[in-house]
Order: sequence, then C-alpha cells, then structure tokens
Amino acid sequence: MIYFVSDLHFWHKNAIVYTNRPFVTAEEMNEKLIENWNKTVHQNDEVYILGDVTMVRVGRAMEILSQLKGRKYLLMGNHDYFAREKTFDPRASGIEWVKMYHELHWQNRTFVLCHYPFVAWNKDSHGSYNLHGHLHSPVEYNLQNRENGRRQFDVGVDANDFRPVSLEEIVAFFEGVL
Repeated sequence: MIYFVSDLHFWHKNAIVYTNRPFVTAEEMNEKLIENWNKTVHQNDEVYILGDVTMVRVGRAMEILSQLKGRKYLLMGNHDYFAREKTFDPRASGIEWVKMYHELHWQNRTFVLCHYPFVAWNKDSHGSYNLHGHLHSPVEYNLQNRENGRRQFDVGVDANDFRPVSLEEIVAFFEGVL
C-alpha cells in the first residue's frame, strides 16, 4: 500500500497548542503518532512524508524516523532542518530519498506532492490531485475541496486522525470508488 502523511511535528510542544492537538505533552503526542503510524503502515508499505517531521537535531530525528514502519520518502517541509544537516543519513532512517516536489503516477492518475498547497498544479484541469500539508487543516478543509470539485487534499495528521492516509482512501474520498 501507499500512504501519505505530513506535519507530524515530533517533539514540538507548541504544535499541541497551535493546532489544538488533544495531548498534554510532546512525549504523549510522539507515542500516539508512532502507535497510529505503526498500526496503519506495514513494513513493505510506502509512505510519502510531505514535510514537517520534526524540528529537533539530526540524531533525535533519525531515532524517531527509524521507529516508523515502511519505506519512507521525504518531501521537505519548512521545519525539517535535520534533513539539511551534513550528518543526516537518510538510509539509516529508512528514508529512500529527500526532495521538495514529486509526481506520483498510479492507475492512470497523477498525484502532485509537496509540503505546500498549490493554487494550480500539473494536470489540475485533467483530474490530477495535489496532496500537501503545511496548513494543519481541520477535516472540513478536505470536505470543502471535494464539494468544490477541487482535488486537493491535506494529508497532515491534524486532518486525518493523527495517522497516515492511504492512496486508496484519498481516491475513494474524491471518486467514491476504486
């Protein structure tokens, strides 16, 4: 399976406050995010992380990433400072590659992936999807986009029960069937 996630903000206590997350401490939030991820994702699944994993230093970032199941791909967010450090070893963290932008093609569909949402994206008038994070949207954001005929989906944990969301779920959300 293929999954998407964004805006985990491991160890970021202020993320709890700013986004009204239902946790008291960063440690509690980290535990729940790891638990939800590993309940959802299997070892051979692919997970596209659309940025803002954590703001901590590289060692701690690699430690937490290595606890998460799946083959991981990182699309950089504005808070992923650890991934810019020379000592960051993506492979040691289970990260296959690090990019700013990626297009995924699956079953004759195009998915434009980036941390940031776009006003317009490649093939948007031909049914492609823009998957993003950054906004820390509530669930209503994705519902409004569907109602407006806009195939734009916030894969951030705040809009998706603090877990990765599958490609099949996103397609079914917009198209009703697979």
